[in-house]
Amino acid sequence: MDSGAEAASSPDRSRPVARGRIAGRRRAAGIYGAIVTAAILTAAGGRIPTGALAVAVVVTLIVYWAAEEYAELLGQQVERGKLPTARHVRTELAVTWPMVSASYGPLLALLVAWLAGASDTFAANTALVVAVVLLVYHAWSAGRAAQLRGRQLIVTTCSAAVLGILMIVLKNFVLLHLH
Repeated sequence: MDSGAEAASSPDRSRPVARGRIAGRRRAAGIYGAIVTAAILTAAGGRIPTGALAVAVVVTLIVYWAAEEYAELLGQQVERGKLPTARHVRTELAVTWPMVSASYGPLLALLVAWLAGASDTFAANTALVVAVVLLVYHAWSAGRAAQLRGRQLIVTTCSAAVLGILMIVLKNFVLLHLH
């Protein structure tokens, strides 16, 4: 048996598995947060004032984060047959907070662009570009963590870039042609 399999199956070595699961959940939460942030910027950017857009992003992400964790904890309760402890709830909430914190960079870009005199639409587009860059970074980082190399890493990273570019194109198409 190799040492990786031993670490995964041995009770006294379960910490690396738990750390890997936590790192995976944090990464997934960050990716989801970047996607939701980009989606809100796509749907509402330029249609509502910049301040309201920033609040909408944060409030929406907090609601999604709370709903996601409620569903996860409820599922764990059903699976385990008992209520989670307060400590477990706090830990789970902390692990997935990147869903909300993923919006910080794009929101900073949004507010800086707006304070520099950009229009609501330009500020939203600036934030959307930052959200897409964040999404691409998350995809590249996840690929590297999964030890992807070469073509697999490029495909993983480019998939996120294509998703982000589609959001930008969709946003601008809707604003220019359907608004």
